[in-house]
Amino acid sequence: MGIRSAKSVALIGIMVAMLEGGKLALMTIPNVEVVTLFCALFGYVFGVYGIIASVLFVICETMIWGFGTWAIGYFLYWPLVAFVFMMLGRAKIRNRWVLTGIAVALTAFFGVLTSLVDIGLFSGSFQNFWQRFAIYYARGIVFYVIQIVCNLVLFISFFVLLSKLLYKMKGNYFSREIRKTE
Repeated sequence: MGIRSAKSVALIGIMVAMLEGGKLALMTIPNVEVVTLFCALFGYVFGVYGIIASVLFVICETMIWGFGTWAIGYFLYWPLVAFVFMMLGRAKIRNRWVLTGIAVALTAFFGVLTSLVDIGLFSGSFQNFWQRFAIYYARGIVFYVIQIVCNLVLFISFFVLLSKLLYKMKGNYFSREIRKTE
């Protein structure tokens, strides 16, 4: 394994630790989270490494909490966030409001996705599916709104600043080579 490969593995490990640590640090406050921000930042700055880190984060989550319907949503959502922001990073989208708007839309989609998964897996039939979905989604609307507002504030306040910092760190991290000592 070359030095770049070793650095990439270490970087992914750090990203997974930040995702898991951030989630655990805020888990007592319902739907206040930094995982969306971190997945977006990692995808935006580190590309495919951010997607890999998001998948490994979900694997860690299932190892800690077991596998439930939430895991299906997680396996779909977190890599999607990293992927979308990887594409935005490659397109060099830097506008704070555009990035925040996309983050808010993705956060709103999370509530829809998890509700669809839960209704789809537990309903037993597709009869009255959309009625049951609407009721299920409405029951969680307060939590979805809290999560959307949380991400709105986090992205407006920190995304541009943290992405600049991570780009600088990325340049420093991957530009240095280990010098052989004699």
